[in-house]
Amino acid sequence: MSENKIPYKIYLEEQEMPKQWYNVRADMKNKPAPLLNPATLQPMTAAELEGVFCRELVEQELDNDHRYIDIPEEIQEYYKMYRPSPLMRAYRLEKHLGTPAKIYYKFEGNNTSGSHKLNSAIAQAYYAKTQGLKGVTTETGAGQWGTALSMACSYFGLDCKVFMVKVSYEQKPFRREVMRTYGANVTPSPSTTTKVGRKILEDHPGTSGSLGCAISEAVEVALGSEGYRYVLGSVLSQVLLHQSIIGVETKAALDKYGIVPDVIIGCAGGGSNLGGLISPFMGEKLRGERDYRFIAVEPASCPSLTRGKYVYDFCDTGMVCPLAKMYTLGSGFIPSPNHAGGLRYHGMSSILSQLYHDGLMEAVSVGQTEVFQAAEEFARTEGILPAPESSHAIRAAMDEALRCKETGEEKTIVFGLTGTGYFDMVAYEKFHDNKMTDYVPTEEDLKPGFAGIPRFPGNPIA
Repeated sequence: MSENKIPYKIYLEEQEMPKQWYNVRADMKNKPAPLLNPATLQPMTAAELEGVFCRELVEQELDNDHRYIDIPEEIQEYYKMYRPSPLMRAYRLEKHLGTPAKIYYKFEGNNTSGSHKLNSAIAQAYYAKTQGLKGVTTETGAGQWGTALSMACSYFGLDCKVFMVKVSYEQKPFRREVMRTYGANVTPSPSTTTKVGRKILEDHPGTSGSLGCAISEAVEVALGSEGYRYVLGSVLSQVLLHQSIIGVETKAALDKYGIVPDVIIGCAGGGSNLGGLISPFMGEKLRGERDYRFIAVEPASCPSLTRGKYVYDFCDTGMVCPLAKMYTLGSGFIPSPNHAGGLRYHGMSSILSQLYHDGLMEAVSVGQTEVFQAAEEFARTEGILPAPESSHAIRAAMDEALRCKETGEEKTIVFGLTGTGYFDMVAYEKFHDNKMTDYVPTEEDLKPGFAGIPRFPGNPIA
């Protein structure tokens, strides 16, 4: 199709919105390793997982076989409040960079939560409600997941208890207030309200917290509260399943205009956004139908893919969750209090870890100053103020486009713009005032986290 026929924004019609999630595990030759019970080192059974998670979500978590899973009609109705989301051509950014590359971004910030997280929050709240539960507990880093879940719980009349990483709780008070507006109870983590929180504070006085800490507290409260279950906004296979709607929509929009991407890029913390965006494209690659480059972009301050170990590790700092085989910095790793709040998790999705280990995906790490430089350029050219997390993908997309400028290649680049930055102005202020630093952990800094990885036969960390 001729260039002038492609619009600035590519919208799918409401009736074209996907009716099914895509499960990339069905097409993976090497399936992600199962979650292990830390006491027995045996794969977690559905019965064991149902003590923590909702019944239907456990079924989705363990499903490696069904390629497509129907989206319940009630979930579809809530999705219609903000989906399909637009796929946009970054014409002005291309001109600013002087690149022959074509740059597209899937914008997931057009809902009150400000991010893609609502896709899974609605699904998880729906399944909790249909199971007859009173409420759910969770953790949140930057606050995007907590905001999304508080919204979803308000839709379904569920109680919502959120443990928010302390540094983000302090840096982003307005995000906290949005959660409270939707009825959530928000606690800075680690806290003195849980046994595991008190233990973490004892071991790490003055800690700014981590997602691993907050997960431990949320799980403890869920296990100790009748009628409650724990829900997670990233990492788990069920979450990547829900987020596949991003990629399915993206592919449908590109197919509509005969556009085939060369490179697909996403920021990576726990993996929900990246996994959701690349899933249907990765499926084509796994089935040998088409080839793409996939790039995961993570903060240099929390480099789980680029510097982590591919082993079984605890999903949480308090070591109360199952063991997952993933690229990890160790559940005891406490990242620096930087502004990539939603990317400060010590590990990576088992699905993405397996794909990366098999050489099907690349990974790069970037410093936060260069991330904010890219965010500012994007805001000035494209008119959207991006979240720090999304800006990691912007940085990598710009770098790829500049390489095309050097080589003259006309590549098509697609990246995920998963959130808006309106609650991140403290970070932008530090960047503008030249007070932002680029902390990169040394090998010595990483040793304590690696030392806490569980040792057992078949789990070498060398």
